[in-house]
Amino acid sequence: MRVGIVGSGSWGTALAIVLADNAHQVEIWARRSEQADEINRNHTNEEYLPGIQLPDTIKASSKLEQVVEGKEMILFVVPSHSIRQVARQVSGYIPQEALIIHAIKGLELETHKRISEILLEELPVPLHERIAVLSGPSHAEEVSKRSPTTVVVASNSIKTAEEAQDALINQHFRVYTNPDVVGLEIGGALKNIIALGAGISDGLQFGDNAKAALMTRGLAEISRLGVYMGANPLTFSGLAGVGDLIVTCTSKHSRNWRAGNMLGQGHSLQEVLSVMGMVVEGVKTTKASYELSFQCGIEMPITQQLYQVLFENKEPRKAVEDLMGRLKTHEMEEVAHN
Repeated sequence: MRVGIVGSGSWGTALAIVLADNAHQVEIWARRSEQADEINRNHTNEEYLPGIQLPDTIKASSKLEQVVEGKEMILFVVPSHSIRQVARQVSGYIPQEALIIHAIKGLELETHKRISEILLEELPVPLHERIAVLSGPSHAEEVSKRSPTTVVVASNSIKTAEEAQDALINQHFRVYTNPDVVGLEIGGALKNIIALGAGISDGLQFGDNAKAALMTRGLAEISRLGVYMGANPLTFSGLAGVGDLIVTCTSKHSRNWRAGNMLGQGHSLQEVLSVMGMVVEGVKTTKASYELSFQCGIEMPITQQLYQVLFENKEPRKAVEDLMGRLKTHEMEEVAHN
């Protein structure tokens, strides 16, 4: 297939490798012409995937419309805050029969909408049944080295999900299908919040007990909001739920964990973001989810404390103390109160 990848960061580039390995014709959009030139000339993307040699067949361009025009499959892999603008810009250039996949893990800050909801608003109606979501435990650094990785694709159309599965699956990159678009998007977005918390816990040297508790109770929060929004609770026990949560909370590759770790060591949010140099999706997602939880009347104490650390200058240690000092309750609150 002729594939256009909108986004040349680490994840977009790693997916380009997967698709090139599967003999697709891949063209990546790079925002900067120097980056496109590097990919075309050196077959590297050193800023985002240092030390990785890209297949020679991957091409790059800084002309966005050129990358999507005439393509049979389009992957959106840009930061969540720019997806609406980018989708709006290319909506008139995408062929009406193209397969659309997004691999973005976040929520829109202003509207709290999921990424597929934004695509439905910005792309023409013929493409609406052609949208799929890709999620799961999949650090770009490992995918680019062809380490064994397993992910999930979801779509409202099983035909679309299976087409995406066929296009992506290979011996290194196993792909399952799932009909639960809401569950994949909520799990993928909110696990970044909990990873920030896990990094803070490690930065404070609280140990494994604390991190295990944080991850487990974090999954409860993710599930609570997801089910309220229409997700299948079983999705959160799968790859796009607990699987993605584990890898993002425990890996050195996780930007969100690294950012939280620096916060736990006493650095300010501004210092952290300037040092990271890449988008830390969990920061904006914390704000969006905090506001969404109040809007929906859903209790999310970990998210609330992280919001106060990130945006109200609360001391991380005090946030953990407040979590530990909450009123006693049941672990399975929904079951206990029925």
